[in-house]
Amino acid sequence: MALSIPEKAFLGTLLKASHLINDTSIKPEQLEESRNKILFTEIKRLVKEEKPVDRVTLAMSANIEGIGGLSYVNELLTYADETKFEEYEKLVFESWREREKRNILSMSQLNNWSIDKVLSELNKINDNIVNDNHSISDLLVDLYEAPWNEKYEKRGATTGIKLLNDATNGFQDGELTIIAARPSMGKTDIMLHFAKQVGWAGYIPVIFSLEMPAIQLANRLIASTGRINRGKMRNPKKYLSDDQKKQWSKNIGVLGNTNIEIFDKSGQTIAEMRAKTRKVINKYKGKKPVIFIDYLTLIKPSDFFGGNAHLQITDISKSLKNMAKDLNCPVICLAQLNRGVEKRNDKRPIMSDIRESGSVEQDADVIMFLYREKYYNKDSDKDDLELIIAKNRNGATLTVKVRYNEATGEVVDAYS
Repeated sequence: MALSIPEKAFLGTLLKASHLINDTSIKPEQLEESRNKILFTEIKRLVKEEKPVDRVTLAMSANIEGIGGLSYVNELLTYADETKFEEYEKLVFESWREREKRNILSMSQLNNWSIDKVLSELNKINDNIVNDNHSISDLLVDLYEAPWNEKYEKRGATTGIKLLNDATNGFQDGELTIIAARPSMGKTDIMLHFAKQVGWAGYIPVIFSLEMPAIQLANRLIASTGRINRGKMRNPKKYLSDDQKKQWSKNIGVLGNTNIEIFDKSGQTIAEMRAKTRKVINKYKGKKPVIFIDYLTLIKPSDFFGGNAHLQITDISKSLKNMAKDLNCPVICLAQLNRGVEKRNDKRPIMSDIRESGSVEQDADVIMFLYREKYYNKDSDKDDLELIIAKNRNGATLTVKVRYNEATGEVVDAYS
């Protein structure tokens, strides 16, 4: 049947390159043919158990007859083409989407659904295909006229902070870095600082913003780059000074050179992030991505695990490390600290302050805490932000200080 060809090509490619199973957001139930659903589930099981996916392992499967035997496996391999995997995946998804739409309309007629219920069910399908990719260049086009309208030797990617680079050699390929702090300590601003620095150094910063919309990140990027009080970004035409308006175009151009790519859909899984990152890699051929995620506990787990938060975070943490290794790029993920830090006299964070810290501490190559004295002492005139490297798998642990302007979000390397 012609309609099953995309599924055959999709599964054949997975049989040939089983690592791609970690990059797809397709679920077994989204395939049409029963034998394809069974085979896809079997491939997922073998990969999860770290077993090879080949004729031998499949022949030993209890479900071999359910997938049509080895003859069907051989047939699928003739359709395999790793370079077209994303196209096959899209075709499979679109076929599933059309089937679901037809099913919803049929059910609505049989059960006399209201228009609101029909639209609600259709929207559940559309939620799976939200295009949340925002190129910084596209975002800056929208902001370009805002003031006039109403309305960095290193082996890894630079951090833009010399002492931090000296300690870590920058963000390393295949490594997972966790940046953890209490709310309002400056996590997002330090992430955006790092993103700009790696972008200007020729990497492609890929930001998965699971809480803050892309346009808000763009506003923060402009404010920190142009040293503009963030409050003025609510109405640039009204609040920006003449000098700030004169520098606006320059700031837009400088920031556009970062090539930051932002995905701001909430509740994304690691599989979705991997797939989107691969598309960015294909877009910027020859350039390496650096992945930033805001933040850990907002990542959608791949399994419910009976609602066990510890098992969910353990799975997510391991998957983040695997993504860094498989894509051979740095992954930097923000994380919240629990309230235990507030009960101590010295409120500088320690490992146990990370929620579900055991798995994170094990999987991360670098763990960095943020601490500002001014956060706890409003009368302090210090603008220091401490970057406390509590774990450094390949280097020393130490504290690096920078200057942080909480009004603009600017981070300055002032102590190197």
